[in-house]
Amino acid sequence: MSGWVRIVGLGPGNDALITPEVVGVLEEATDVVGYIPYVRRVPARAGLTRHESDNRVELDRAQHALSMAVEGRRVAVVSSGDPGVFAMASAVFEAAEDGPPAWRGLEVTVHPGITAMLAAAAALGAPLGHDFCCINLSDNLKPWALIEKRLRLAAEADFAMAFYNPRSKARPEGFGRALEVLRDTCAPDQLIMFARAVSTPDQALTVVPLSEATPEMADMRTVVIMGASNTRIIPRDDGPWVYTPRSVPV
Repeated sequence: MSGWVRIVGLGPGNDALITPEVVGVLEEATDVVGYIPYVRRVPARAGLTRHESDNRVELDRAQHALSMAVEGRRVAVVSSGDPGVFAMASAVFEAAEDGPPAWRGLEVTVHPGITAMLAAAAALGAPLGHDFCCINLSDNLKPWALIEKRLRLAAEADFAMAFYNPRSKARPEGFGRALEVLRDTCAPDQLIMFARAVSTPDQALTVVPLSEATPEMADMRTVVIMGASNTRIIPRDDGPWVYTPRSVPV
């Protein structure tokens, strides 16, 4: 079968952070499938058809990509950041598992990108320098009770934590509820970081103690990083460095 599906990450926003491997995939593709703003990051060219779709139709998008590949098309499925982190890779494999047998015979590969969590951590210093976890705060695909349980257990285990999808117009109250859970478990002076539009010209970094954090500090373009109890800040005129030491005292 000559068609293929390659699931690629476009990085956090700056085109310089797209990997050469992903650039090569996009140059070979006959079709690009993805959420509207991500597809528009791929330059138009002769021989390339761009298929834009709205948010929350990931399975439909994945099925469309697999169907075109069966027909011999070379299909790039694009995500921002890394396609395996709350993105399209899982959706494509879910569609393949439930779809016709021909889809399982396709060449389907995943090509990593720099996820927003790592770009945000790099911009701040090294807040994920020791054990950490990553939690999606959207309750679109899982119940809030599960999010709250994972938040509480991660905070009790003293992980540094990275939060995706903290707050949106459709879910304005979720991040406030997450802050309440964190305040129940973490010290008020524990550091929390907000990285908005990371790696783009609009990048904005904010570091405050947990006691000063408010829901309005986050939106859907923001990655939030909650430091561990030993995460440290180094004040500087050009903006602080934040890091979590690589070891924990016995």
